[in-house]
Amino acid sequence: MKRKLLAAAFLMAGSLFTGCAGRAAVIVEPPPPRYGVIGVAPGPGFVWTEGFWDLRGSAWVWAPGRWVRPPRPRAAWVAPAWRHEGAHWRYYRGHWR
Repeated sequence: MKRKLLAAAFLMAGSLFTGCAGRAAVIVEPPPPRYGVIGVAPGPGFVWTEGFWDLRGSAWVWAPGRWVRPPRPRAAWVAPAWRHEGAHWRYYRGHWR
């Protein structure tokens, strides 16, 4: 019985420390945004949505901007953004307001 309790205690302690190590990842800020020529809208009513850096696994991947139609009249596009909050970077998805 003592062996089972001791083994369970070691298992719980190991999982506790493993969980802490997983959260202690090195936070690297996203690269600076890319800039380029936007061009002409493909038609009336289209809105340009800015590109953004997306963290996929451990690699930063640029998601390019594109022309889209708003989902409803007078909708305004709020661009995606990475914000530094304390010791972390947080991503806020772009959305229609």
